[in-house]
Amino acid sequence: MISQWRLRAAFAERLSRMYGREVPAYTTLVDVSRGVNEDVLRARGADAERLGSIGRVTAERHGAIRVGTPRELGQVARVFGALGMHPVGFYDLREAAASAVPVVSTAFRPVDGEELARNPFRVFTSLLTPADPRFFDAGLRSRLEAFLAGRELFPPDLLALADRAAAERELPEQQAERFLRLAVAAFELSAEPVDQAWYETLERVSAVAADIGGVRSTHINHLTPRVLDIDELYRRMTERGIEMIDTIQGPPAWKGPDVLLRQTSFRALAEPRAMRTPDGSVVSGALRVRFGEVEARGIALTRQGRALYDELLGRVDEQAARNPSAAARSDIARAVWEQHMPGSEQELAIGGLAYFTYRINPGRPRDGSRPPAGLGELVRQGWVRAEPIVYEDFLPRSAAGIFQSNLSGEGTRDNGQQGAAYDAGWLSGAIGRDVLDPFALYERQQNRSVAEVARALDLPDTLG
Repeated sequence: MISQWRLRAAFAERLSRMYGREVPAYTTLVDVSRGVNEDVLRARGADAERLGSIGRVTAERHGAIRVGTPRELGQVARVFGALGMHPVGFYDLREAAASAVPVVSTAFRPVDGEELARNPFRVFTSLLTPADPRFFDAGLRSRLEAFLAGRELFPPDLLALADRAAAERELPEQQAERFLRLAVAAFELSAEPVDQAWYETLERVSAVAADIGGVRSTHINHLTPRVLDIDELYRRMTERGIEMIDTIQGPPAWKGPDVLLRQTSFRALAEPRAMRTPDGSVVSGALRVRFGEVEARGIALTRQGRALYDELLGRVDEQAARNPSAAARSDIARAVWEQHMPGSEQELAIGGLAYFTYRINPGRPRDGSRPPAGLGELVRQGWVRAEPIVYEDFLPRSAAGIFQSNLSGEGTRDNGQQGAAYDAGWLSGAIGRDVLDPFALYERQQNRSVAEVARALDLPDTLG
């Protein structure tokens, strides 16, 4: 029997091989990431593994896919449910980008700490929003919804095997092999000719809308390795002559602890695609929709820490507006961070700004004193160690920034119209299962460790 986590690991590995065949520059990205990680490990030793073992970091991937309808999203949830992955977080990219990006998103990932340590594969999944009149008028919406209703992304056999794996949390080896073959095939780039006129109609609204609703299949949009030094990765990729987007999205590089998520990518490549013209003939064309993203993950911030992050981002925006070059923005962001963001993990822990797993410090000298009742003092006085919880999720502004940097045009958006309402509750109904709150997941992990510390030190359960 093949357990869910082994199915998840095998799926991620096969998907990576498939994507490397389709987009050779992705293989280069993986190779360069591995080289950077090995160099960082040699230079920093055990400290390099503070946010995950080198084995986990090297194997780690996140994928990104795009679907068109709630029905398709529900089917995606069944496929990923087979792999022990749950929808976490709601991201509204419509509001996060200046360009037209008419999607809302969630991420499917494991949620249990042990499952994440075994294999943290996650898939950022975007859903088109045809009901938003800022992007689609009534006529185009009707045509788009009819087109999407007429396609099938996932064969019934795949969905049946997925449901069995989700229910039994494993599959017999033969069925597991069939499930994996069907699942990987569902995300391959289709050779079916693209209706050129229909694709171009949607592309005038948004290149993202065309990528979702202009074809009869879905595909991996990008697959992302994790790197321990994203600035060095960016430098090495550029040295190899691979065109990178202009910036690294997310927090700046600075001397303090890494928080949340930093991302960048190489630019979307022109890939040959067969195009069906209005007269029915098939011609050779090219589409730029897929790119190679890479990420560096930091510490998960609490709601209070995230509010500070957003406030600092606002300050950077305000100052950078007066000096808009990319280099100036990086310098401004670094200066703002060093002035306002706590410069050590201990300060983040004591300030309640980031999530940690707390453990008794066995090396503290026994001096007969009683431990204090406050978590901050326990950390400050060395009674407990604070081990950072890695950020497993995404930043809407960064995701939109990556999307936007790889678009061939800005598209169109009628801001005179009232946008359609989509939220986490709506998305939960569309998927048919609850979209989980990432803050609640981190808090639960932290609270379990705090309760264990309180029991061990004979302190109140309400340790704060």
